[in-house]
Amino acid sequence: MTIAGSDSGGGAGIQADLRTFAFHCVHGTSVLTCITAQNTQGVTRVDAMSAESVTAQFEAVMTDMQVGAIKTGMLLNQDIIKTVAKKLVAFGFGNVVVDPVMVSRAGAQLIDDEAVKTIRELLIPLAAIATPNRYEAQILADMEIKTLADMQTAAQKIYKLGARSVLVKGGGMLQDLRAVDVWFDGEGFEVLKTEVIDTNHTHGTGCTLSAAIAANLALGKPRFQAVVDAKNYVTEALKYALAIGKGQGPVGHFFPLLSK
Repeated sequence: MTIAGSDSGGGAGIQADLRTFAFHCVHGTSVLTCITAQNTQGVTRVDAMSAESVTAQFEAVMTDMQVGAIKTGMLLNQDIIKTVAKKLVAFGFGNVVVDPVMVSRAGAQLIDDEAVKTIRELLIPLAAIATPNRYEAQILADMEIKTLADMQTAAQKIYKLGARSVLVKGGGMLQDLRAVDVWFDGEGFEVLKTEVIDTNHTHGTGCTLSAAIAANLALGKPRFQAVVDAKNYVTEALKYALAIGKGQGPVGHFFPLLSK
């Protein structure tokens, strides 16, 4: 299941998540939190779903289907975040990937301070895996991140908020750290590095990564292996990124079809 917003341009959000699920051969369900009017150049409008609608969507799926894993993406406001956290607790669901969508890869804050506080206090403690980008990790860990050591320290601090494991993503880092992510699960660190794909068309990478992790968890993979395989999937998808529209295009989720 993905609990996230709709991207009318199809590059991120619910659309990217469902495509990612499909290409991992798992059935995707969804809880829509907001509807955006956006394209490759940006977002022009956002309409939030009501907390009641979010609740109804969640309960409709959870009371009928066997859900293997859940990922959260853009939850938009404090009411929705509280609702999602409450429902996860009520259903006793623990296999949750929290992509704490608060700040874009460029560093622009996407939700207000109260919503950020609620993610930190209510949602992160429910995460089997939390996947903050550099700027989100800076907020959650309350520190500046410039080096690999900083990423490791931030991962430890976010782990102490209650997440069972943390992946601090290096997509917003500079130079040699661009393709480097840091994993921490309370027992030790792993530094994950892949090749840097030279493309400006990276829209939806964060959504795709967390969706791929959730899909791998649903397939029964251990948490760290789910992350490794998801990172490899995103790296390959970047090689097939789509130069569509007038701005930043999305990654090519469908590359498995092209490589056969």
